[in-house]
Amino acid sequence: MAKEKELFPINSLNNVQDPEEIVVRQKEEVEDYSEDVPEVHSLIQKKASNASIPVDQFDWDAFEKESVYDTEKSVIEDQYIQTLNKVIENEIVEGTVVALNKREVIINIGFKSEGVISINEFRYNPELAVGDKVDVYVETAEDRKGQLILSHKKARSLRSWDRINEAYDKDEIIKGYIKCRTKGGMIVDVFGIEAFLPGSQIDVKPIRDYDVFVDKTMEFKIVKINHEYRNVVVSHKALIEAELEAQKADIIGKLEKGQILEGTVKNITSYGVFVDLGGVDGLIHITDLSWGRINHPEEIVQLDQKINVVILDFDDTKKRIALGLKQLTPHPWDSLGDNITIGTVVKGRVVVIADYGAFVEVQPGVEGLIHVTEISWSSHLRSAQDFLKVGQEVDAVVLTIDKEERKMSLGIKQLKPDPWASITEKYPVDSRHTAMVRNFTNFGIFVELEEGVEGLVHISDLSWSRKVKHPSEFTSIGDNLEVVVLEVDQDNRRLRLGHKQLEENPWEVFETVFTPGSVHEGTITNFVDKGATITLPYGIECFVGQKNLVKEDGTAVALEEKLPFKVLEFNKNSKRITISHTRIWEQESKKAAPVKERPETEAETTQKAVKKLKANLEKTTLGDISELAALKSEMEQNAADAD
Repeated sequence: MAKEKELFPINSLNNVQDPEEIVVRQKEEVEDYSEDVPEVHSLIQKKASNASIPVDQFDWDAFEKESVYDTEKSVIEDQYIQTLNKVIENEIVEGTVVALNKREVIINIGFKSEGVISINEFRYNPELAVGDKVDVYVETAEDRKGQLILSHKKARSLRSWDRINEAYDKDEIIKGYIKCRTKGGMIVDVFGIEAFLPGSQIDVKPIRDYDVFVDKTMEFKIVKINHEYRNVVVSHKALIEAELEAQKADIIGKLEKGQILEGTVKNITSYGVFVDLGGVDGLIHITDLSWGRINHPEEIVQLDQKINVVILDFDDTKKRIALGLKQLTPHPWDSLGDNITIGTVVKGRVVVIADYGAFVEVQPGVEGLIHVTEISWSSHLRSAQDFLKVGQEVDAVVLTIDKEERKMSLGIKQLKPDPWASITEKYPVDSRHTAMVRNFTNFGIFVELEEGVEGLVHISDLSWSRKVKHPSEFTSIGDNLEVVVLEVDQDNRRLRLGHKQLEENPWEVFETVFTPGSVHEGTITNFVDKGATITLPYGIECFVGQKNLVKEDGTAVALEEKLPFKVLEFNKNSKRITISHTRIWEQESKKAAPVKERPETEAETTQKAVKKLKANLEKTTLGDISELAALKSEMEQNAADAD
């Protein structure tokens, strides 16, 4: 078959500016073409022979009509057309790069002219060279200028999804052009489609500057396709992970516990530091960075810093390596001198505070615990945060120390004298003091006389006359309360206090005022079940049942109503007074209308005696049997005489 060449390839010479060069190149192409097509060669020879005919003998009419050459021309055109590919518009064909410069790429698809495509459509492939095969989309086979219009971008776009799915199914490595940066990663041009490259998939190492990858062409693997939304996710990290896995296996196979290696700080987190050991990463937990307490690993190391680490542990299966930095230096407890013993006063810094106490760093890496009970002599337990703050410098006394277990307990209250050592001299019985209310219970109030000295005021020792159901009715937490020391128990660190003892016992006086039978005015202050609370003079409160609240006119008593009450009973020991309003008008009614008493009959007298006997029998003991028998005989004799 003849070579596929154009007779007059004008379009391929668009970039040639010199007319003489165009003529020379066209002549060369025509001669090359004529050698391959015999008919063209014979036509040229014939024209050459005609050129040697004298001018006066040349048939100009025939030449102008070209009737002599019609047959040969049609044959040549048919043979020439057969050498060309059939090009259909709006289809994708494969072409060959025949030339390229900084602006354009010339593509040959086997048609009578080449197509010119902008170099921008090939920016994803900077390695494009003459002879490469590329897909192009035929927009127009021949425009008004005779130009073949091609597009590589449209061809890639139409074939992109088929190509992407094929690459994904075959796990193929593809090339992509990183167009720009976006939130969380980069946008990559892959086969004309914008794919997403997550920041975590750019490299195995954390990337701190994404902009350095923009306008670069890199190799990727397609890791995810969403056909519904036409989303594609690519990864460059996946290409190097396989190689890294092999390196990890090789490195881990050579690791030994206790081995010291040099590494580079790769990443710093709040819980530790990741170190690159040359293809495999290890973690230094924050507790293995320093013997002392630190708030963040950045206090010890920095990014890209070269450090020596020791292998603490590793897992072949999970490929995890635990590293240590502090283990390269001796433990501070091992170098702790003999100058710190029990009873020694040390200075330290509070590093951690908990509800149960505070940890104090005596030396870097050497800490002691101050329990909350060792902060103050007060028995009223509070949180350590009420006394100390992180970073505070404190003095403390060493209470216990165990170098083997690396434990130390400290105390602050021991720097002050124990207030209970001289409690009897400072707070003797019957002495009066002002205390602060600290806590309530159902049975009393706990008050603090000073730091470390607390006592209990029982609810019965709050008031002589007022009945207190709960201490909150009497006072409030934080208030000051006047108290009297009733009892001191130094061994058990207990004080019994009283408030009502500040005044004399008024019941000694009340006994002479509220005598049985006396009448006093009372106020209805509260209604309770089956009765009401009555307040008598001097603030005495009494409970009166419903039967003793009945008024003469039958109406019900009202709140805050004042009524006269008669004292029925007074008990100084139990501090109780029994009163009644009903008894007042009942007795007056009896006086106004006295009832005549009739003499008892003998039968009624006998009946009362029998009831008395039965009542006594129920309470009889063995020693009373003889007396009861005599009483029974006497009663029977009286009954016989009556008959």
